[in-house]
Amino acid sequence: MIIPTPTRADSRPGGFVIRPDTVLVAAGDAVGPATVLRELLGPATGLDLRITERESGGGNEIVLSVDRSSTQLGSEGYRLGVDDDGVRVVAAEPAGLCWAVQTVRQLLPPAIYASAVVDGVRWRIPAAEILDIPRFSWRGLMIDLARWFRPVAEVRRLIELAAMHKVNVLHLHLTDDQGWRFECRRYPRLTEIGAWRSRSMVGPADDGVFDDRPHGGFYTQEELRELVGVAARLGVTLVPEIDVPGHMTAAIAAYPELGNDPNRRLSVGDRWGIIEEVLNVEEETVEFITNVLDEVMEVFPSSYIHIGGDECPRVEWAASARAQQRKRELGLSSDDELQAWFIARLAEHLSANGRKLIGWDEILDGGIADDATVMSWRGEDGGIRAARAGHDVVMTPEQEVYLDYYQGDPVTEPWAPRGMNTLAGILDFEPVPAVLTAEQATHVLGTQANLWVEYIPTRKQLDYMLFPRLCAVSEVAWGSPVRSPEVFRRRLPEHLRRLDQLGVGYRPPGPQDG
Repeated sequence: MIIPTPTRADSRPGGFVIRPDTVLVAAGDAVGPATVLRELLGPATGLDLRITERESGGGNEIVLSVDRSSTQLGSEGYRLGVDDDGVRVVAAEPAGLCWAVQTVRQLLPPAIYASAVVDGVRWRIPAAEILDIPRFSWRGLMIDLARWFRPVAEVRRLIELAAMHKVNVLHLHLTDDQGWRFECRRYPRLTEIGAWRSRSMVGPADDGVFDDRPHGGFYTQEELRELVGVAARLGVTLVPEIDVPGHMTAAIAAYPELGNDPNRRLSVGDRWGIIEEVLNVEEETVEFITNVLDEVMEVFPSSYIHIGGDECPRVEWAASARAQQRKRELGLSSDDELQAWFIARLAEHLSANGRKLIGWDEILDGGIADDATVMSWRGEDGGIRAARAGHDVVMTPEQEVYLDYYQGDPVTEPWAPRGMNTLAGILDFEPVPAVLTAEQATHVLGTQANLWVEYIPTRKQLDYMLFPRLCAVSEVAWGSPVRSPEVFRRRLPEHLRRLDQLGVGYRPPGPQDG
């Protein structure tokens, strides 16, 4: 049972058994995916399969090849055939082979996911013919690294789990009021000061309870480059987010001149929720952020750079004589337009460097830069507006794909700050709004699950909230042909055995899940 479900899969009699003398055949662009496959199969089987460029003609081979004339497969599709003699995979681009590698792994017994040699297992791949082409080019997961710092090894693990589910974008929320996680060499106080808070809230924000323990950490540029490389080998793109002009308390604490009162000294945020202190709108502040983005672009080769743009209160700007003067100087008529001006400056800078700006749907307020992409989180409306105006969109409405929501009866589930997103509800989600015309619908790049972690400080809690709901998100994002909750529940147990081997502490699904 493959998750996400392939576009088409036909079973055949027989199967292929991987043996010590099995050979991987790959040349050119196929060598990278073949090497990944060898590495994925090695721990459980104890085999170090040989890679060769040419087929022997005698069978007992797993053949991976790139055929760019197979344009019907798109950039990420593949064909996979298994018979008694071996496995043959064809893709039009190397990315397709990356996903085929994950399928080959899932076709084997779940013990293939073990981290050490498993004795007594026959490593048999059932005979089949599979055609698999994703519906969407953006199949994402956002992880909030700002509220709770996660060690590099945990981020790498998330990359590997994303790839396992054919999720091709891992969106890293690297900065927020409560912590700055990106090493910026030009502005070292961003991490010397901004990466550390004195305490953290415990439980519901309204309770006002704190743990009184310092928390912090950041990723060096070298660590992030290594993660970019790990992700690229698996077909995953890391998209960084530097959230402006709101959610910037940590940066203002480090560099007070960025705020609207440079004489005020702030501490890195220790409360959850929206904080009123935001960036000022001086030219020097725009330059500061573009300098930060220059370093971000040096580390992350992603076409898209996320600049946030969400939940930026206008209170300080409205009360600031200087902000109001800037508004007049710029010929703007509202504070919404003031934020739009700020975002447009960043879009211009990114575009000049060959990158694309993407932001939360608040970037629509006050006008949007011509080439900006919108991530629609406050329901579908922002995405609909953007697509109708000719902007690309990633649909990530909170009521459908936010994974910090409850996933079952609140009486029996751990406390969560939001509503409810069940497996059945996710599987019922359609990323392309029905009101869009066919032409407008082409602007919907795909969908993304978001996991905000204010109330999820440990890996154990993270696993519980992510899985198995991310499995359901992957079905939707891949465009699986059957998304019935009943069918999904029948297919899920075998997949959970794979997660067991990986040590993933998922939430066991129950009858209420569909």
